[in-house]
Amino acid sequence: MTTHTLFDGRVQIYRRSPAGPWQAAARVGGQRFRQTTGEMALDRAKDVAEEWYLDLRGKLRTGRLGPLAPKEKTFGEAAQAYLREVRVLAASVRSPSYVEMLELRMNAHVLPFFKDKPLSAINKGLVQRYRVQRAEETIAKTTIKGKDGAPDTPGKPPARSTMLQEIVLIRQVLKHAEGLGWIPYVPSLSTPYMTQGKKGRRAWFSHEEYTRLYQATRRRIREGKRPGWKGRYEDLHDFVLIMANTGLRPDEAWGLEFRDVSIEDDYVTKDTILVIDVRGKTGVGYCKSMPNAVYPFETLRARREQKLKDEGKSAEEIARLLPTMKVFPDYSRDLFNKILEEENLKFDRDGRRRTAYSLRHTYISMRLMEGANIHQIANNCRTSVQMIEQFYAAHIKDRIDASAINVMRPKAARKAARRSAPR
Repeated sequence: MTTHTLFDGRVQIYRRSPAGPWQAAARVGGQRFRQTTGEMALDRAKDVAEEWYLDLRGKLRTGRLGPLAPKEKTFGEAAQAYLREVRVLAASVRSPSYVEMLELRMNAHVLPFFKDKPLSAINKGLVQRYRVQRAEETIAKTTIKGKDGAPDTPGKPPARSTMLQEIVLIRQVLKHAEGLGWIPYVPSLSTPYMTQGKKGRRAWFSHEEYTRLYQATRRRIREGKRPGWKGRYEDLHDFVLIMANTGLRPDEAWGLEFRDVSIEDDYVTKDTILVIDVRGKTGVGYCKSMPNAVYPFETLRARREQKLKDEGKSAEEIARLLPTMKVFPDYSRDLFNKILEEENLKFDRDGRRRTAYSLRHTYISMRLMEGANIHQIANNCRTSVQMIEQFYAAHIKDRIDASAINVMRPKAARKAARRSAPR
């Protein structure tokens, strides 16, 4: 590329190709300017460049040379700033796995599509294109090729909850950019159609299924053949009973220590129950159990005391060590899943997978079926009434009052209404 200079190097004249016009470039007032001269001859291009440069200098002197528009930020830059803030601020209120999954989701799916896009270009239409491309890629990856001329088995698009998590992540990045003043507002990212999904209940155990489950865990204690696993069989049986009678989240149960649980006589119901000081997803709260949770807890605590005695601990040492011991130190997930599969309880009739969380859903559903106050259930389970109404109460038949629905007016009133109706 041929280059010439004017005004002691403050103006450069260059041509990118021999057949193209001469270009001019100069730095005035700390800003870089470029302009085509439109001339093919060098002498005439120098004259045009001189006039152009002097005009810029005159505008700078009189204050008419406005600042250049700043370069627009991209989604990748906003995402980098957002993740930096999350790593620092969310570490104190969220688990490390939350931040790790956030970064994995961002790097695997969101950034490859949005990284170089200007923030002003991100709108509902672009996000819808992302949804379509994301579904196409997932279907292509999960499609199973047929053998020996058999037709291919088409794959499935991402789950609705998966796409919702990714859209929420995009919206969080845009909110962060709005807070930094990079965009004036956050655009709407809602889907243009099918915004109302199907109503579905959480996977839970009906009364008959729950009975089969705890009978199977009790039977495993008697018939389990794995050497040295009797204690684990007993712990799993007590875990099922306590979870289904308290409504604890699994992570809350695994974090429980014996000092967090006390056995008390309830003043109103006159029943003996567990009062649990819960620490988990929503912070610190209290839970009052059903009476059926007391005996499993007592047997569980007795086994822990006996284990300490077998280790040669004195009564004083047991009293000092037991309060800080975990109630459920070892949760056998594989054993729980194996029992579910043996009893044909792993999936409900809608194909939803049952896990330890399903015991919490069972507790809430059974309390609603018995007519418990929904506000008290929400307080006891450390959740909101809205969540219970959406995922539990709408599917409980006892919530519908037949006497308020099957109302019939007297026969005389119906005849009078027909006579007075306009023909």
